[in-house]
Amino acid sequence: MKKVVLSSILMLALSTSFISCRESADKAKSSAEQAGESMKEAGEDIKEAGREVGEEMKEMGEEAADKAKEAGEDMKEAGNDALNEAKEAGENMKEGAKDAANDVKNAANKVANDAKDAVN
Repeated sequence: MKKVVLSSILMLALSTSFISCRESADKAKSSAEQAGESMKEAGEDIKEAGREVGEEMKEMGEEAADKAKEAGEDMKEAGNDALNEAKEAGENMKEGAKDAANDVKNAANKVANDAKDAVN
């Protein structure tokens, strides 16, 4: 009878142990699945954040290109204005030189005429 009681106690202990191990394995499997889902969600979040950063970088690049284009247009306009002013200044200098040459010519002619009149 001792053997039967001891065998029953041993069977009860072993069955409890197997049930406990099976529950631990189920919990570990469940935890692994949850960790996998969390990793998948984190990966998707990172992917979305990467897309958003890419879009923002693209927008910033486009804005920078627009600003550079505007600056180039402003520089071109300023260059054209400076060129026009230089042309105008050159024309004014040409007219001033022509007027000065005419004044010198007229003065020389007047001196020559005065000298002729004085001789006559």
